[in-house]
Amino acid sequence: MKQLKHDTWVKPYMTKYKGLLTLILVLGLATFICGGALMFTSGYLISKAATKPENILLIYVPVVLVRAFGIGRPAFRYLERLTSHNWVFKVTSDLRKRLYQTLAKDAAFFQQHFKTGDILGILADDLGHLQNLYLRTIFPTLISWLLYVLIVIALGFFNWFFALAIALLLAVIIFLLPLVSVAVLGARVERHKQLQHELYTDMTDDVLGLSDWVISGRQNDFLKRPHPTLKAARQNTLQTRRFEWRRDFLIQLIFGVVIVVLMVWTNQQFTANQSLANWIAAFVLCLFPLVDAFAPVSQGVEEWPLYMSSVARLNHLQPTVRELPQQQTLTAPIKTIAFQQIDFKYTMAQTPILQQFNLQIAAGEKIAILGPSGTGKTTLLNLLLGELTPQTGQVTLNQVPVAALQTQRAQLIGMLDQKPFLFNTTVLNNIRLGNLQASDEAIMAALQAVELGPLMQRLPAGADTVVEEAGARFSGGEQQRLALARVLIQDAPIILLDEPTVGLDPITEKALLNTIFKVLADKTVIWVTHHLQGIEHADRVIFLEHGQIAMQGTPHELYQNNQRFRNLYQLD
Repeated sequence: MKQLKHDTWVKPYMTKYKGLLTLILVLGLATFICGGALMFTSGYLISKAATKPENILLIYVPVVLVRAFGIGRPAFRYLERLTSHNWVFKVTSDLRKRLYQTLAKDAAFFQQHFKTGDILGILADDLGHLQNLYLRTIFPTLISWLLYVLIVIALGFFNWFFALAIALLLAVIIFLLPLVSVAVLGARVERHKQLQHELYTDMTDDVLGLSDWVISGRQNDFLKRPHPTLKAARQNTLQTRRFEWRRDFLIQLIFGVVIVVLMVWTNQQFTANQSLANWIAAFVLCLFPLVDAFAPVSQGVEEWPLYMSSVARLNHLQPTVRELPQQQTLTAPIKTIAFQQIDFKYTMAQTPILQQFNLQIAAGEKIAILGPSGTGKTTLLNLLLGELTPQTGQVTLNQVPVAALQTQRAQLIGMLDQKPFLFNTTVLNNIRLGNLQASDEAIMAALQAVELGPLMQRLPAGADTVVEEAGARFSGGEQQRLALARVLIQDAPIILLDEPTVGLDPITEKALLNTIFKVLADKTVIWVTHHLQGIEHADRVIFLEHGQIAMQGTPHELYQNNQRFRNLYQLD
């Protein structure tokens, strides 16, 4: 219960939709009351009919009630299911929206602290667990508790000592056994999660390493390998199933005892005459439908540790709170970009990536930034975007800090990175992401500018053709050109290029770079690259090392005057 003490992902929605929650509980109670009443009136009707009444009118009321409760039970069940799922869908929709907003608030933070698989697990598994928490645990448990109270109160009108005895027997089912289930299965649930993680690791090794087993001629050894993790997982599952079988048998046995006790009590209470005896079957049969209300409680509660693990993960999903200064809007064209006395490191224990870093970039300038991995090339781009905040110093546009321009960032800065994502929709829609107001004509002009016009003519539906998942229909170079068209539509004055030609062959790379710098001729371009292909497009080359600018100048100047640059150029 500690996870729920400061919970912000479960309890708030219980209050937000409390009216709908109350309706769910009422409909759930009505379902089981109708079920019990159906068997109650049926038992009375059977007993009364067996006495061969002189007139059908003597059993007409029970007949009508049997029909009414028979119709009411499935009707209330349907409404309860409809309402509960509607409630869950509302809550899940709010949860997903909130999760996406949480992730979007600080994308850089989550990229640094969470793996993609962790984020996908939260999106899929954890929100799914919360959905099951409501449907399989909270709703059935609350309904069973309410029904338990009503049964005890109803029996108390006849005999409080007997009501207490039934209350104790039913308490074993809806209170004691669920607690035992959590105590016994809690450790096994954690063990199951650990084993499942190990199985995923083993499966990854098997899939990725299969070709090496085959090449080495050890297929039989691969097949005969022991699988201790799989064996342990099976054993853990079997132990869990055995406990569940025993627990469910005990639940049925306790209900059997309750029925016997009820039969004994009714025979003592309702055997004075034939008229009273007709109620014996009514009371006994009334109990049978209630098994469906009480039995699922233990099964739902046994998954509580799994649900609480998801709740804990979601409650710990808190990005770094960034306090932005008052936002400003630039109206004049951007003339200068400045990195002023920048000190930056990702963690306090880490060696600084940038130290007292200074850089001035003029409007329209084409800057190429090179350096070994880990020297801060991409970090510079993220600082300019405002995704990262330096420990000291500031990044400015026209002497205005970028932190104060975040609401205007999309109009100021565009970016083409290593792997731009193409959504599984049409080419037009993918390009329009850069500017939602762009017309089809403007998009087609951008496609022509990036030299994709002939390709659009060859596609089955032209620019209305679906690009398929992650742009699978197109080659790597074509995907980058589509992303470049998106940048053109955005029409920002500053364009950041984060190694956009990684993975392309030299011919495609050269052609793409020629196109990029041709269509971005009137833009300020900051280009992070890992080698010198196309470096002649840059007005200035900057080489980063140890958090500082180790060398800079035009490509021609560096080639003429810097032996190190000349060696790098010749190697490339």
